[in-house]
Amino acid sequence: MMRNIKVGVIGIGHMGRTYALQLDKGLIEGAVLTAVCGRNQQLADMKEQVTGDVQYYQDEDAFFQESGIEAVIIATPHFSHPELAIKAFANGIHVLVEKPAGVYSKHVIEMNEAAKESGKVFSIMLNQRTNPLYQTLRELIHAGELGEIKRTNWVITDWYRSQSYYDLSSWRATWKGEGGGVLLNQAPHQLDLWQWITGLEIKRVHAFCHYGKYHDIEVEDDVTAYVEYGNGATGVFIASTGEAPGTNRFEIAGHRGKVVVENNALTFYQLAQSEREFNATYKGGFGKPEYNRIDVPVDGDNPGHVGIIQNWIHAIVQGTPLLAPGEDGLHSVEIANAIYLSSWMNQSVDFPVNADLYYEKLQEKIRQSSK
Repeated sequence: MMRNIKVGVIGIGHMGRTYALQLDKGLIEGAVLTAVCGRNQQLADMKEQVTGDVQYYQDEDAFFQESGIEAVIIATPHFSHPELAIKAFANGIHVLVEKPAGVYSKHVIEMNEAAKESGKVFSIMLNQRTNPLYQTLRELIHAGELGEIKRTNWVITDWYRSQSYYDLSSWRATWKGEGGGVLLNQAPHQLDLWQWITGLEIKRVHAFCHYGKYHDIEVEDDVTAYVEYGNGATGVFIASTGEAPGTNRFEIAGHRGKVVVENNALTFYQLAQSEREFNATYKGGFGKPEYNRIDVPVDGDNPGHVGIIQNWIHAIVQGTPLLAPGEDGLHSVEIANAIYLSSWMNQSVDFPVNADLYYEKLQEKIRQSSK
């Protein structure tokens, strides 16, 4: 039997409370909730819901240094993720950080370096990686079934949010409070999957962000980004919180056909012959390659957040490979930073992103923030 890892949760808003209660209810094998850290009213609410023997803290330094926790889940506001993770590593504590990894890549890189130096197990809550649908798609592509990728296109506009959602807290949808809008709050999962599934590295991005287009907010609620990959492929990413009913469609075209993910289904339009080969050899003028439509079966449950936490605990105790290594959180942050920077400067931005320039531009936005 596995011994129980003593786990703490810092930041007990909606998601942090969820994680704490999952641990308290014994949903995570080999882990026990022993401490939480949050604001006074949050702690009062937690005490009414938690059944186990748990310590309660408002001071983060005391939480890290005196609670005796071996591992921590960080579910605080975006800006603080790297800072708290670095503090946890300095105290010899394993870390699972909520997405996004941070707001700007410069800070996330510092966190990743601290994780490496600590030798502790570092994961990030990229829970869409547990979805069998996306796992199957990734396996199909990495097995070479699609051939070399030519184009990607993800329209993810079913993140609808009403004005009342943004009015719940004064820090929401502000540069100072969240550091961004749909790209940092709703779409980090898709930005991560976009890279994780295809394995392609982005070379350049040109993007257009619309700020407060559909809501009374100062950050973006509508985005269209065009990217160029190192292999010559291109891609488009569209996200919004202002469309209803919205769309979630991910399409990837390659030399041997295309795959489409929509409505929780995976469809492979498999060419009978490589398009590049057909193009070079066909002599009939207006013909095109034949294809078969294959509805790809997707098996297995999606454990979501619980699956990521369980995988992290197994990695700590058993050395199980991480499904979502914490260092991977840098990818979606860099993509988001590049999209913002391109929009602000109205020009293409090359990778790797100039982290110092982005930080400088972000600070300008924060100084102008109304909240």
